[in-house]
Amino acid sequence: MRLWIAFMLAMVLLAARGHAAELATEIKALDTSNFAQKENAIAAIASTGDARVAAVMTALNDGTLLIRKSDRLIVIAEGKGTIRIENAATGEALGQAAEADLDKIAINNKIRRQSKVILGNLTLFSEDPAVRLKAADDIFRSRDLSALQPLKDALANEQDPRVKPALEQALAALTMMSDAPEAERLAAILAVKARGGQDAMSLLASAAQGSDAVARAAAEALAALEQTRSLWESMQNAVYGLSLGSVLLLAAIGLAITFGVMGIINMAHGEMVMIGAYVTFVVQDVIRSSAPSLFDYSLFIAIPLAFLLTALIGVAIERSIIRFLYGRPLETLLATWGLSLILQQGIRTIFGPTNREVGTPSWMSGSITLGEITLTANRLAIVVFAALIFAALLLLLRHTRFGLEMRAVTQNRQMASAMGIHTARVDALTFGLGSGIAGIAGVALSQIDNVSPNLGQSYIIDSFMVVVFGGVGNLWGTLVAAMTLGIANKFLEPFAGAVLGKILVLVFIILFIQKRPRGLFALKGRAVEA
Repeated sequence: MRLWIAFMLAMVLLAARGHAAELATEIKALDTSNFAQKENAIAAIASTGDARVAAVMTALNDGTLLIRKSDRLIVIAEGKGTIRIENAATGEALGQAAEADLDKIAINNKIRRQSKVILGNLTLFSEDPAVRLKAADDIFRSRDLSALQPLKDALANEQDPRVKPALEQALAALTMMSDAPEAERLAAILAVKARGGQDAMSLLASAAQGSDAVARAAAEALAALEQTRSLWESMQNAVYGLSLGSVLLLAAIGLAITFGVMGIINMAHGEMVMIGAYVTFVVQDVIRSSAPSLFDYSLFIAIPLAFLLTALIGVAIERSIIRFLYGRPLETLLATWGLSLILQQGIRTIFGPTNREVGTPSWMSGSITLGEITLTANRLAIVVFAALIFAALLLLLRHTRFGLEMRAVTQNRQMASAMGIHTARVDALTFGLGSGIAGIAGVALSQIDNVSPNLGQSYIIDSFMVVVFGGVGNLWGTLVAAMTLGIANKFLEPFAGAVLGKILVLVFIILFIQKRPRGLFALKGRAVEA
């Protein structure tokens, strides 16, 4: 019995050595500049059945399968600069080598697809479901008919409910491109159509060439998927439009308050947005150097600080400049424009003219996929944030004494003053509130735009368009206008381009204002009565 066991072990070792020797011979054939010979060598490597085939194919795809110049040995490299290398055929560690001592093995797209198919076939029987799922997706995209039989074998043994549909779809893709009976190919077309997506459409487009029943069925399935994709694209544009509308709402809502109550055209409003963004940068810079563990909370720290700082700056501006210019709109416009230039230059002096890096917390990173719509987490967070700010402002205006006084001043300043309301104090606090909201808008915008001295200028014109279109001083009008302009921009961009799309929106607003000078939602106030 012992002799029999020893004999079997010896046979296994001899077989392994035979595979290794065969693999080494076939790998050596990759040392050629002829791509056709490389394709033959890769097929031969796969046919050896050696356990190291997967490692060799992976290294070939990753560009880490190299040739040692001194003896033309094929090695797998790891690292950069001083590189650790191992024998590709045996896995034996060979120490270290410099990049200059190694040559790359050039491959083209055809070889890359071939090696991916081989890897897919090898990983179809992996113990890890995620690996099997990726192998099925790779085969679906490659359409290599050599994977047909391994795929059938893998499907027969598959039990995982997540992996099995992917294997069935991959099998349907290969069946479509094979010489299987017509009924099987027609059924495969339905399976590929059910998968959907760009890969399925590309596959159906290939199968739709011709005039037989299969080609006609593929063409019909392709047309249905194109219609579905068009619907998804419209929904995607609508979502992007809501995201842009939320950005416009954050930038404009503070301006709507000051413009509505005070009738002030504040050209420095964008600089309050800019200051809020720089507050975020400073907060994150301090956290990085002193308390890195708090980085994910940096925005929650920056929001109240940005609000307080910009609100105080706003009150100071109103008390020192604006209060002397009421009733003189041209002088107010020029004064706030000059102030905006001063603030921009101040930021350039303190922080420099270049963009500043503002990081994204981990909870705002990544994306969410709904069907064929992809929502980035930072944009989704801004939509939610804008909704919260809007709701908080509504509560402030409708359920606080300050909100009551502000609405009274907006509707009839003289009567409000006669009733004992300190209109000068309301003006100062209103300007501070509008500036503070602009500051927290800057915190949000720092997550999707460059933080630079010119940040505010990118939004000031759009903010005025939103305010005028929605109706001066009306929060609901500002909300509707922001969302309308955001969605309109995103639907126009694919056809007219970003610049022409904005021009068309501006022309529309000009024409609209000719018919409704007070905007969508007219509100009585000092600016209107004047």
